[in-house]
Amino acid sequence: MPSKHPPAPPVTGPLAGVRVLDMSRVLAGPSCTQILGDLGADVVKVEKPGQGDDTRRWGPPYLEDAEGTPTGESSYYLSANRNKRSLTLDFTKPEGQALARRLVGHADVLVENYRTGTLARYGLGYDDLHIAYPRLVYCSITGFGQTGPYAARAGYDFMVQGMGGIMSLTGEPGGQPMKTGVAIADLMAGTYAAIGILAALRHRDLSGRGQHLDMALLDTQVAWLSNAGQYFLTSGTPVPRTGNGHPTIVPYQTFEAADGWIILAVGNDEQFRRFCTFAGRPELADDPRFATNPARVGNRAETVAEVAALIRRQPAAHWLEGLERLGVPCGPINDIPAVFADPQVQARGMRVSLEHAAAGGPVDLIGSPVRLSETPVNYRYAPPTLGQHTETVLSDWLHMQPDEVARLRQTGVI
Repeated sequence: MPSKHPPAPPVTGPLAGVRVLDMSRVLAGPSCTQILGDLGADVVKVEKPGQGDDTRRWGPPYLEDAEGTPTGESSYYLSANRNKRSLTLDFTKPEGQALARRLVGHADVLVENYRTGTLARYGLGYDDLHIAYPRLVYCSITGFGQTGPYAARAGYDFMVQGMGGIMSLTGEPGGQPMKTGVAIADLMAGTYAAIGILAALRHRDLSGRGQHLDMALLDTQVAWLSNAGQYFLTSGTPVPRTGNGHPTIVPYQTFEAADGWIILAVGNDEQFRRFCTFAGRPELADDPRFATNPARVGNRAETVAEVAALIRRQPAAHWLEGLERLGVPCGPINDIPAVFADPQVQARGMRVSLEHAAAGGPVDLIGSPVRLSETPVNYRYAPPTLGQHTETVLSDWLHMQPDEVARLRQTGVI
């Protein structure tokens, strides 16, 4: 049913006027389209009638309504579906395929993350659409891409973290391989996809031609190995697993203060000297074993032992406040509640509230990190309930009349 809440505020972002047909689900695709929606695009999320995005059921926790009863909206789903409108559509039916093609005709961008070849079975692949809609930017996000020996495989974040090398770097030396605490392979694929879409729109605006973006989780995971991957390509040796330490900078890790853990991230020799002076051991900065970063890397165990012994003598606040004044990088290790209580996070508006149809009131969400001085991000829609905007989207995009909408609903197409 259409939302009973007031109309969304005017769009301020730079993608105002861009229409995105979001045929993705779970995380990589939705995180991409949420970025586009935050930047002002009109994102229509296409979901299967009666079922919707898989992540709607990935709970608990679930959003609660005004009476405190859990709804069908999981926190996982809420994390990646802001600034979108939900339309239910069964494209496995011929009439649903025809309706999808009509919607494509009014879209600038189509984003999908089905297994390679899935949408082509329904006449909705890139090769099926680009001749009829030459300006369309069509973005496919898959585990392994449209080519190569793994192209037909399903790809999942956890698998790709393992295959893409990040788990070999994460965790304590000698410990088991460790994934990251969030689905970073999905999220980075979504971010790279958003960048690629913006580049393709720029090209389309100059040339009049759209194109196909072939984005793969494994490719993006390999790309953001960054300096760790380059370490191997340069030296022929894989980066050693160093836990919270750094393979080429020392001391650059966690240390236990008298009342808890902190991060000390000494980036150069002058910072090390200032740390030693503040810690009451200025002579350490002149010791040949510790005077330069290469020496400290070569004498990692001795350096870390000296620093650890010093830091244990004082509470965390002593180091955090004193080293901050001296320009020596040092920081706390926050849990999630502490993150959202942090005054800097609050000042930057990283927690936002939007009225939600199922909650009967505002729901808190994580804000966008993008800051644009002339065309700022704004928050127009809370993550939609299933099919919340079906009628309004069909009216806005296709000028469809109520009787035609009613007929499509009766036949189960929407």
